Amino acid sequence: MREIIAASNLAPILNRDRGLIADTAMESIQATLDAYESGISVVRVNLDRADPPSEVIDAFRDVQAAEQERDRLQRQADAYANRVLAEARGQAAQTVEQAEGYRAQTINDALGQASRFSAVQDEYAQAPVVTRRRLYLESMERVLGDVDKMVLDPSIANGGQNGGTGIVPFLPLNELGRQSGGQNQQGAAAAPATEGQGN
Repeated sequence: MREIIAASNLAPILNRDRGLIADTAMESIQATLDAYESGISVVRVNLDRADPPSEVIDAFRDVQAAEQERDRLQRQADAYANRVLAEARGQAAQTVEQAEGYRAQTINDALGQASRFSAVQDEYAQAPVVTRRRLYLESMERVLGDVDKMVLDPSIANGGQNGGTGIVPFLPLNELGRQSGGQNQQGAAAAPATEGQGN
């Protein structure tokens, strides 16, 4: 029995392999008895219980506790890995969807700008002066939309020349724009007109 136990691992002996150990012991005992021509036939070997020696029982219990702790930590690590992997896959899918959306938006914006450019080009071919003036006014509207503006009449602001009185009138376009959204567009259109008069 000591020979068989010494050739086996301890954990299977204590847990699940008692029947295998008993069968192996029966064969070994029977072979020894047959070698002595004893005439004894071993019918069965019962291995009822198997305990580690008292000298190492504490260490054995520590080993079992460590194995259980290892299994518990392994299960926790597997659960964490599965959760992180699922989150990473979700984030990857979300990033791919965002990239696809950005790609589609960029393509649509580019197509829209190209169509608008083609439309403006066609209009410019038909009426260059009007189209140029309209593009200028739209550009001034974008540039001067959020800038404080004042409109000066050159005939009044030139110190009385050309019948002017020398008084500079003040037209608060920004305040008017807050009251009515359409005033900013009129102010943007008036600024280039004043510039044209000065030239």
